[in-house]
Amino acid sequence: MKQNIGNALALYPMPLAVIGAMVNGKPNWLLAGHLGIIGHDRVLVSLASAHYTNQGIKESGKLSINLVDEALLPLADRAGCVSGSKEDKSALFDYTTNESGVPMVVQSPVTMVCSVQDVYETPGFESFICTIDATYAEQSAVGENGKLDYRALKPVLFEMPTYSYLKTGDVLGACMSYGT
Repeated sequence: MKQNIGNALALYPMPLAVIGAMVNGKPNWLLAGHLGIIGHDRVLVSLASAHYTNQGIKESGKLSINLVDEALLPLADRAGCVSGSKEDKSALFDYTTNESGVPMVVQSPVTMVCSVQDVYETPGFESFICTIDATYAEQSAVGENGKLDYRALKPVLFEMPTYSYLKTGDVLGACMSYGT
């Protein structure tokens, strides 16, 4: 028999990402664990309303989602420990910008540059609904089929209830093969 544990959010773990945006003419970085897919062409980035980065996202309508792997984790964790309103985080990562001026973490194995289409507000949060303009991937993260290979990429996962970082696991099998 299942036990009722209240209204616990049970969709963790989630991929960990560093969100990048230009704020007051400088790149700012924010560690985020509230990301979602809301269709084949839309993603959601949910950030606490008080975050400094939100200001730049709303002004430019652009952001980058930089996936975190184990090598990037120490710097990514630092991005989540301090506010850009109190400390200049522009030099925390090596970065480049795309043609739209969106900052991208060079050390991230995969970066998605996104345009904000809408902002959905809930108490204490701003959720940015975005289209993906471009995805940049290191060759080591791309399989022979030209698509992302998550076994090679090994993104870090974030689990909220315990505030833990997790490694990705083994492949269990092919999708749509168990029920046939």
